[in-house]
Amino acid sequence: MRAALVAGLLAGWGVAVPVGAVGAYLVALTARTSLRTGACAALGVATADGLYAVLATLGGNGLAPLLVPVATPLRIASALVLLALAVRTAVTALRAPGTLAALAAPTLPGPGRAFLTLLGITLLNPLTVLYFAALVLGDGPGGPDSPAGPLARTVFPLAVFAASASWQLLLALGGALLGRTLAGARGRRWTALGSAALVGWLAVRLLLP
Repeated sequence: MRAALVAGLLAGWGVAVPVGAVGAYLVALTARTSLRTGACAALGVATADGLYAVLATLGGNGLAPLLVPVATPLRIASALVLLALAVRTAVTALRAPGTLAALAAPTLPGPGRAFLTLLGITLLNPLTVLYFAALVLGDGPGGPDSPAGPLARTVFPLAVFAASASWQLLLALGGALLGRTLAGARGRRWTALGSAALVGWLAVRLLLP
């Protein structure tokens, strides 16, 4: 069980720590809304990672051939969703009146919507489950030949979720601190425009071979 716990924590941090478009969007969203909204969005990302870890431990070799043919379409869909979010963020920032209240809501998502949005975007990345599957196959922690198979297959995805959640919540906290530093309508507007440019650029990179 200890091996599965350590492997799950390392795997969760391994997939979460490299900050891509989703992480950049999470930071900017928290900066423009609230820590509560950002925390819900962060848990959406971690939930997706945990679900993919469960699929990897249960499916193993059987999932890889099923996911490979749809990996590219899902990657493109993820990039297009991120591009749409980047455009919407920029348009909202440019159209909003110069008051802090106008930039807060209802143009920005609440906690529930933020959770579902980040959950959906993260689930569009099938490479995540392939990453976890590669870690649990064979005799690895949680793998089908592991002596502690059933227990390890439970501990591993829970550890993945905990590790991913810890990092995503740290990003959300950073976004909240950034929002306090850039308090006011102008600061939030520049944060929105900067995040839109960054998320858009990272999304375009996903479209490139």
